Formats: sequence, structure tokens, C-alpha cells
Amino acid sequence: MSVLQIMSNFVGVFMTSKRMNPTIPYSIRVGGKLMDLGTPKVMGILNVTPDSFYAESRKQSDAEIGRRVEEIIAEGGDIIDVGAYSSRSGAADVPAQEEMERLSHALRIIHEVAPGAVVSIDTFRASVARRCVEDYGAHIINDISGGEMDGDMFPTVASLQVPYILMHMQGTPQTMQSHPDYQDVVIEVMRSLGERVSLLHEMGVCDIILDPGFGFGKTLQHNYQLLSQLSLLHELHLPLLVGVSRKSMIYNLLGCTPQEALGGTTVVHTIALLQGAHILRVHDVKAAVEAVRIVQQTVHSNRTNPTTR
Repeated sequence: MSVLQIMSNFVGVFMTSKRMNPTIPYSIRVGGKLMDLGTPKVMGILNVTPDSFYAESRKQSDAEIGRRVEEIIAEGGDIIDVGAYSSRSGAADVPAQEEMERLSHALRIIHEVAPGAVVSIDTFRASVARRCVEDYGAHIINDISGGEMDGDMFPTVASLQVPYILMHMQGTPQTMQSHPDYQDVVIEVMRSLGERVSLLHEMGVCDIILDPGFGFGKTLQHNYQLLSQLSLLHELHLPLLVGVSRKSMIYNLLGCTPQEALGGTTVVHTIALLQGAHILRVHDVKAAVEAVRIVQQTVHSNRTNPTTR
């Protein structure tokens, strides 16, 4: 299947249906200021791991990290998401101390290169999240496990009062793709996220961002079912993050490699934006920023100049 075939399967539907929605204008508190999500934001990925699935995203030396930070900012990224634990399927476990060492190294460089940057920490460990926020000034916690892999995460987020990205995952990074199973993946993801949101609200956490977890405990078919009905997640009344950049749901479908999956990624980003996604988590910041700009113009034009029938 080609990129054009993916686009033809989806875009005609969105351009003529109620699913082509302007982004709901949520805002979150980041570092004492409000970040307006009415215009979708782009989150640039900074992987300080030796084994992330997309080889070109791996940055470990001071020079590599610094250049990546500069690139994200120069290309229009709004948030830098730093990860030190590879969550690809079957990845080896990384001890908490090693994860923290990698993150502290990267955070020091970020503060030197881009002291005003908004920084998100990609970790499922509460102790690591707390140190990154309290000792290194990180602004957002991005938890792939939605609090399932560390029982202290929700109380920690409530204590820190920082925005929290709540992601859905079936299983763990080591087991998630062994046998993903759902009766209805969209309903089950919504139900799971809704239950976790209720717990967070009870603890006083207000700034929550939802991530349906594309590729995390889901087959290719599950991923595209989620994508086709992504707008249903707005029923949970929270901003929505989409992380699909160069993932297997794209390169396996297209019969290519992660290195060749930028075109497919941009198509999927476009589909997500047309359904009101608020944040795109990406490897390729410039392409995502351009997609946001084009989709925003299209939605705005559709809203102000509706076709007369």
C-alpha cells in the first residue's frame, strides 16, 4: 500500500464529515504560564538511549544532544520530550539509576542550549519523574504506562502539580506485542483512560493530556481502528496527544523501513489533526509544523466559508 492509498482511504471521509473538527481550545499550566492548545503543538523527540527503534533519533554525546535541541527549537517545536528508556517492543529493562543518569545529562545540556524550552520527561517511574521536575526543572511528565507500572506515579503527579500525559498501554514494553487482545479497541481504550482520569481527578490533578498509545499493545488493525475513530476520545473532555512518528503501524503497512516512513507519518498526522489532535509527538519537527499549519488553514477556511448546497 502506498502513502497515496492511505490518504485516499481517509481524507475524503474527513473532508465531508463532522469529524473534521477545529481543535478544542484547551490550555494547560506549564511552568507558571498557560499553554494554549487551541492551535496544535509539536513535541520534538529527544532520545538519549542507545536502542530506540528509529536509529537516527538516538542521541548520546553532548554535541549530538545539543544539536538535536537546537534543531527542535529552530524547526518550530513547542515541547522537547526527553526519553532515556527505550519503550520499543521487547526492549531490555533499564535500571532507574541509569535512566536518571541519562536524563540528568540531557537536561543539563537542554538548559544550557535552550534555557527557556518547555521540557517533558518520558518516564513511567515516579522517583525519576520527581527528580527531573524538582532538581532539573522539567515541566511535563509523559508516562507510557498511565500509572500502571509504578503505583507512586499518580500521588507524585498530584504532589508536583505538573501536566501529566496519560497513555494507554496493554501490558509492558517487554510483553505488549505478544498477543494484544480487545473486543473493541476504541471503547476499551476510552474506558481505561476514563477510569484513570477519574482517579487523577480525585487526587486533585487537573492538567491531564490523553494519549491512546498507538503501537503499545495493539496490532496494526487496532491502531488503524483507533486512528479512524480518534475523534471519539474528545468525549473524555481532555486534550489529546498523538504519537505515531515512524512507527510500525506505518512502515509495516507501507512495506518500508522507519527511515523511509516520513511520508506515511505525515499522512497519519494529517488524519489526527483533522480529528482535533492537540499535540503531535514527532521525530521530524519541520514536517509536523507544516502539517499543523496547512490543516489549521484548511479547517479555518471550511469554518468561515462553508460550501453552499
